[in-house]
Amino acid sequence: MSREISLPADLNPLFHLGGLGFYLFWIVAVTGLYLFIFFETSIMGAWASVELISNEQYYVGSLMRSLHRYASAAMVLVVTAHLAKEFLMKRYQGPRWFSWVSGVPLLWLLFASGIGGYWLVWDERAQYVAQTTATLFDALPIVVEPMAFGLIDNATVSDRFFSLLIFLHVGIPLALLLGMFIHIQRISRSKSLPPKRLALAALASLTVVSLIKPATSMAPADLDRSVQSVDLDWYYMNVYPLIDILGSGPVWGLLLGITIALLLVPLLSRAPEPTIAVVDPDNCNGCGWCFADCPYDAVYMKPHDYKKNHQQSVVIADKCVGCGICAGACPTVTPFKSVNHALSGINLAHKSNATILDEIIIDLKKMSSPGRVLLVGCGHGANIDGFAADDVATVSLECTAQLPPSYIDYLCRREGVDTVVLTGCREGDCYHRVGVELQQARLRHEREPHLRFKDVAVNVHELWVGSGGRGAIADKLRQLRQSDKVGQSGQSDQPRKAPSAAKGVTDEAS
Repeated sequence: MSREISLPADLNPLFHLGGLGFYLFWIVAVTGLYLFIFFETSIMGAWASVELISNEQYYVGSLMRSLHRYASAAMVLVVTAHLAKEFLMKRYQGPRWFSWVSGVPLLWLLFASGIGGYWLVWDERAQYVAQTTATLFDALPIVVEPMAFGLIDNATVSDRFFSLLIFLHVGIPLALLLGMFIHIQRISRSKSLPPKRLALAALASLTVVSLIKPATSMAPADLDRSVQSVDLDWYYMNVYPLIDILGSGPVWGLLLGITIALLLVPLLSRAPEPTIAVVDPDNCNGCGWCFADCPYDAVYMKPHDYKKNHQQSVVIADKCVGCGICAGACPTVTPFKSVNHALSGINLAHKSNATILDEIIIDLKKMSSPGRVLLVGCGHGANIDGFAADDVATVSLECTAQLPPSYIDYLCRREGVDTVVLTGCREGDCYHRVGVELQQARLRHEREPHLRFKDVAVNVHELWVGSGGRGAIADKLRQLRQSDKVGQSGQSDQPRKAPSAAKGVTDEAS
């Protein structure tokens, strides 16, 4: 049977769109600073200075100018893909509304930054963009004196005009950068840079495109004559033909309509009320592991209600998305204890981890076949309904990282589970951002709490295949049933080594 071919997680751009957006911004900023050093801020010198950079400094200037342009275009693609992905995955509901709503104004700032850059070249394309933009803004009732009057002929444009353009082309990107940091304020451990290999691949790709097809200017702008034809950058100027065809009023209506619709998406969606995490002070020991692992900065620490010299976790309700990762991080949930064996300091309100463990044990007691498998899934990975059998028990969690490693130890040591198969979102593309990453680190002794027993670790298999991975799960179960001993290596298995023997080994990828 053929295996699915996919990019490694650290090379798949769809898994790192947010980090790529930040990375491309810095490429644009660095190349823009270089161009600014040699740019002449005047009507007569602007076009000539850009040509000088492109032609006289061919190997450096042309490359920097082309990188500046193509990285800007790539940023539009990445941001658009990021918006589409978040929409399709419904990552705008509940507490995530803030990141969605704060991202909408960034679209305006991004396009304003790019369009302003084209003005500075002051070629025929810049002339068309400047005059059409002036016509667009003149349609607004707040504009007292028509902007287009200042772009009638060469005599009406002064060098102060270019000083204003430079100010805007620096100020708007700075506002964009500030907005980007506000955009990620409600998430912890935000990834504002892509993995190193992806960053190098992106830079190399942009460099190759820049060398093969360098950015060039059109003829210098001449306001004393009209522009007959112009090569548009469709990434930034896709709306300009609509201004020519429909007029300024309808285009403003279209742009504002799209903006309002995007802002209203969180309000118009009927999402179920999320079940938030709750803290049990009696069992909270103030370790702070839930605080460290929360992907949404929804947990903070305070002095304990009644235990001296101890801290206590507190859940911020309007930030909590109910992922359950905090419950999987709580070290007090230790089933091996003789008293309160499965109670923990933090749990999801609708179903505690103790209840989940009890349900798993009940299912296991109903099984009579040897070689019992526990299949753990998540609400955003492949649907594991239908895989339960006489030799397979299933449990679906909000996130696979909700399962404490101590449960795996206990179920394998005390309840006769031979193999645990953990499945969920694709590696590097967890719906809850870092659930897969955190659970992997726990299994590899890289993060607390972690697996305690080496013989248990050998029989834990990882299958991060995403929502379309039911076939891969079925194949894995078939392999386990065919192997001489469930959980040991079959022909296509690579079982996890004991944590002390090797770090970072995964059983299987999609």
